[in-house]
Amino acid sequence: MSLIDSGPGGADTLQLQVRAIRLQAERTHSFELSHPDGALLPPAQAGSHVDVHLPGGLLRSYSLAGDPQDCSHWLLGVLRELDGGGGSRAMHESVRVGDLLTLSAPRNAFALAPAANHSVLLAGGIGITPLKAMAHVLAAQGSSFELHHCVRSPQYAAFATELDGIVPTGRLHRHFDGGVPAQGLDIAELLASPAPGTHLYYCGPAGFMQACADASRHWPAGSVHFEHFKPPISTAPAMPAGSFEVLLAHKGVRVQVQPEQTIIRAMELAGLRVPTSCLSGLCGSCKTNYLEGDVEHNDYILSDEEHKTCMTLCVSRARSPLLVLDL
Repeated sequence: MSLIDSGPGGADTLQLQVRAIRLQAERTHSFELSHPDGALLPPAQAGSHVDVHLPGGLLRSYSLAGDPQDCSHWLLGVLRELDGGGGSRAMHESVRVGDLLTLSAPRNAFALAPAANHSVLLAGGIGITPLKAMAHVLAAQGSSFELHHCVRSPQYAAFATELDGIVPTGRLHRHFDGGVPAQGLDIAELLASPAPGTHLYYCGPAGFMQACADASRHWPAGSVHFEHFKPPISTAPAMPAGSFEVLLAHKGVRVQVQPEQTIIRAMELAGLRVPTSCLSGLCGSCKTNYLEGDVEHNDYILSDEEHKTCMTLCVSRARSPLLVLDL
């Protein structure tokens, strides 16, 4: 069996074995995955995530929480969502040690900036997973950084023991709010005065993400980095009115996209498959180059620079009558 195979839609996939499942915190398990033959896994930068094919046909994206310098295995941290769509329940109830899981190759839209003077890692709940990977790298480099983890209580603080051994003394701060955010970390005060060359990274649930965004609006351009687990519902863009045509440049195929359709759905109805996962503009699995057209970008993952040439087909649309894709 090759280490990387071509999966549905031409996407690279890996067959990995669950070697260990550990209780990390209340409702949070970690899953250690490695190659069945003991081969080293592809390198994965801090901040990367993978798509996991789950029992029942579900596909979910999870951040890699392990040390990026250790290619012997990957580590996922999964919080069981009580009102989620079933992905975390499948991981907690159906996945067992010894099982083989199909995963995508790593993708990264939440990478560490090079040569930062100082890094502030700010996690809410299970948002600690990508930031833990960043802490591994920053500690190994001897870089200046601090890590803040905001949780309800100590029993919800995932990867606590590992983080105690990774983060330098005095640089790890846990904030317990008892379920009342106002009683926890004062995020606005923490981020009030960014020092030159400081970069901010944050990840967590919706309310936490909004608080971090509000508190860091005055930070210099390019110094704030974040990753959503779910689309911010309060700012979800309305689907633009009107239909448009999509031309797949290399295939010579034209697809009409109706006002109520996404590009992904229109292509599926035309018999064309595109790799997808979140369908919310969060994971980047359907990221595609476009060659011509005016794009309404509705994703939460691509940078302004990437928007000049790339788009996510699951949520973004065309303002122009014709959109030419590099497909």
